Amino acid sequence: MDKKIMTFEDVMDELELIVQELEGGELSLDDSVKKYTRGVELSKQAYEMLKNAEAKLEIKE
Repeated sequence: MDKKIMTFEDVMDELELIVQELEGGELSLDDSVKKYTRGVELSKQAYEMLKNAEAKLEIKE
């Protein structure tokens, strides 16, 4: 994916696609490792997005 700013929904959509591709069993080992690595990056990004959203909600309370 390009360097555009991703929304939480974008991140989750790409993660879902990666999971489907990995579960499909059609990828080479090299491609599987690349997809897995990208999935880990996206997972960390989603976690940070959720953590930031939670912090904003706590500030408003």
